[in-house]
Formats: sequence, C-alpha cells, structure tokens
Amino acid sequence: MENLPLFVLPMVLLPGEIQELRVFEPRYKQMLDDCLLDGNNFGLVRSDFLSQVNHWDGPMEFGCEAEILHHETKGSNHFIQIIGRRRFTISKSHEPALPPFSHPSMSKFGEEDGIYPDLETLLMEIPEDHESSKLYISGDVEFIDPTEGMNESQQWELGEIVRTILRRVGIILKVDDETFTNWIESSPIMDLIDEKPDAIFAVSGMLLGDLDIRQEILEAKDVEEVLVLLYEELEKFAEEE
Repeated sequence: MENLPLFVLPMVLLPGEIQELRVFEPRYKQMLDDCLLDGNNFGLVRSDFLSQVNHWDGPMEFGCEAEILHHETKGSNHFIQIIGRRRFTISKSHEPALPPFSHPSMSKFGEEDGIYPDLETLLMEIPEDHESSKLYISGDVEFIDPTEGMNESQQWELGEIVRTILRRVGIILKVDDETFTNWIESSPIMDLIDEKPDAIFAVSGMLLGDLDIRQEILEAKDVEEVLVLLYEELEKFAEEE
C-alpha cells in the first residue's frame, strides 16, 4: 500500500499515454510543488461527481500513476507533460484540508475571473486541529501488476483494429485510399504495437476520446478484455456510418 497525491479530473490517463496539463488551481500547484521537490509521481483519477471528499468531487476507484516528463511555468500557470505508468486501485481517500471556494466557509475568497488566492493565504485558513496541510486529495493505493504483453496474434488483431478505424476516418475525410493506406502504415500509432505490457493501453489512448470507454479499458484485467472493448467500439463506429 502506498499513499499517492491524486489529481482528480474529468479525464482518464492510460499507461504509456502522453498527455499535457495546465495546472492553475492552488491545490494542484501545491501538489505539483510536492512532487517536483521529492521527485515523486502522482495519480491521475477520473472524478466521480457522485462521491464527495470534503465537498470536492471524489476520485473513481481506478486510476493511473503519472510521471512528469516536462515542467514549465508561464505566469501563474504551470504546464506539465506526463506519461501514464502503473494502474492502481484506491482503498481509501484522504480529504484535503479545505473545501472548494463554492463552500459557504470559503465564500470570502469568492474566486473571480479565474483568479485564486495565493497558497500562503489558503494555508492560513486550515483549522489548527486538521491533521494535514495538504489542499489536495490523496489516496492509499494498490498498484495493479502489469498485464502480460501482447502475443503476435494479439498484435496483429490490434493492428487490424487500428487500420479499420483509420480507414473509416479516411473515408469521412474523403482521402483517396492509396494515399491514406500509405499514411496509416507510416503512422506513429503503428509503431506502438509491440509486445510491451503498456502497448495496448497507449494505442487505445491514441484511438479513443470517450471517457467511459477509456475508463473501462483502464479497468480491464487483461489484453483480451481490452481487445473485446475495442471491437465493441468498432461496431458502434460502423453503426454510425
């Protein structure tokens, strides 16, 4: 069991997938400072509006560890590039020291035009008896053992799924078949298809934007389950044509 800072967003990160984030909320600036100072990773978890942690949207059960690849500060914003690493489940969430600005106890801060109070001001608002000075949610997590890598047959199946989806995109865009076929075979997404455990997740991340299906893939127990989910998405794609 490990305690992990949690970035709770309406977003799903998959292992091997690279994403970029803009960090501007005080709670996540504090989290980022903590991670950069100690060289630690954080967890990115899809928000669950049905659960509450000190009046914030709580995290879903499954998340993905995020490693910071690049960090840059522009004005009051932080821009980070991250890559998904290990999947995990959350056994217990630890609440942040303060509720959201929308809570009556925080009404004096009345966030306007996206301008937030500084971190030092907020830290002074933390009750003396609160056990933590952290403004972000953290969780006790259990990391999931990596799935086995794809065998040759599964790699072929995934390649065919990718080709089918991209060909349909080509039809929608009215690109001639030969040109699009050449583009597909030279596409970076095809280079991701190999025997590495994260490969099927990284490819899925590039193919799919819908949060529900991405969450299902994040929670999948093995490669075969991910392939079934991808085939189901193919069928939906065909129905919409």
